[in-house]
Amino acid sequence: MNELFVSSATIGVVISLIGYYIGVLLKRKFKYGFLNPLLISIVLVVIFLLVTMTEYQSYYSSAKYLSWLLTPATVSLAIPLYSEFERLKRNIKAIMISIFIGCLTSMGCILIMCLLFKMNHAQYVTMLPKSITTAIGMSVSQELGGNVPITVAVIIVTGIFGNVIGETVFKLFRITDPIAKGLALGTSAHAIGTSKAMEIGEIEGAMSSLSIVTAGILTVVGANIFAMFL
Repeated sequence: MNELFVSSATIGVVISLIGYYIGVLLKRKFKYGFLNPLLISIVLVVIFLLVTMTEYQSYYSSAKYLSWLLTPATVSLAIPLYSEFERLKRNIKAIMISIFIGCLTSMGCILIMCLLFKMNHAQYVTMLPKSITTAIGMSVSQELGGNVPITVAVIIVTGIFGNVIGETVFKLFRITDPIAKGLALGTSAHAIGTSKAMEIGEIEGAMSSLSIVTAGILTVVGANIFAMFL
């Protein structure tokens, strides 16, 4: 099986897409928040690799082409933002302050957690970009000396967690404003949270799209500063 993955340029992509499609079908049928298509696809691919005794590197050699789509997919999120540009201009001050505080909170929580658990610098900077999109987070982690594969895993887990519990948190704290919902999901759970925001509404999706870009820029700057604290 390892030889098949290494020799094929598409089998990894096909298996990944099949796993995701099964996740989409399960989400549509049962409509439970924890049945996130990305989470389901990850679980199915892991089970497949374990059953077939396929090494991850062999799988990745034919699935890596999917990662090339991360950057254009992130850029395409500007489309819903354009449709809500007037709303953005009217609330620009509150929006920028909210995203800034969200980024500060994210990196501050990582700093406190790493201090409490006595983690070293490499472990600290690996988790620092947890709330930004993978395309940016990988670069930040690599530049600061973190473990990039673990950073990717942390970013995905953060996004899925935000996607799953987002609506529950909004109901619990009675958050009803669409701008606030979008900013919260985009700033804390990047692109995966944005997919949930788009499910909720157009305004939420647009604000979440803005948050991804802005939070990414702020975290690139902020991570370099926070990296000096540990």
